[in-house]
Amino acid sequence: MRIMLKLVLDCDADAAWRALHSPRAVAELYGPLIDLAPMEATGMPTTLESGADVPVRMRVGSLPLGDQLIHVSERHVQDARGAVRILRDSGIPLTGPLAALDVWDHQMAVSPAPGDPLRTLWRERLVIGGAAAPALWPVLWATWQWRGARLRALAPTWAHDPEPEASV
Repeated sequence: MRIMLKLVLDCDADAAWRALHSPRAVAELYGPLIDLAPMEATGMPTTLESGADVPVRMRVGSLPLGDQLIHVSERHVQDARGAVRILRDSGIPLTGPLAALDVWDHQMAVSPAPGDPLRTLWRERLVIGGAAAPALWPVLWATWQWRGARLRALAPTWAHDPEPEASV
């Protein structure tokens, strides 16, 4: 079963690509609905690098949602419009309701938006499988709609560096 998003975001593709590699930016996509926290005492890495395995704990308010292993890989391809960068999470839910899934394949692709290189074409595909997939699909679909709204809201903040403080 698949869930897909296709959006044009108000930031350039380089800013979107940096955000995809930022655990903080990724966690903000689910907030304040879902809290993502590191499972390891060392905390979250500062960057999600290709080949990394990042175990996270998810909560909805004070209720545990489960643990998940994020496994990061990336690739670069060309399509009819040019360069496309793809980040893939092929990890797996470890505990909680999502652990009933046998397949978790989440890919996020960024490229310059057609006709506007200052904006990003964001394409996202989540493939889930297993006996529980039909029951979990509606919940995940709704979560991905929330995620899409958060992407639109947060993307403009990815493109700008903070203003330097005025010297006194």
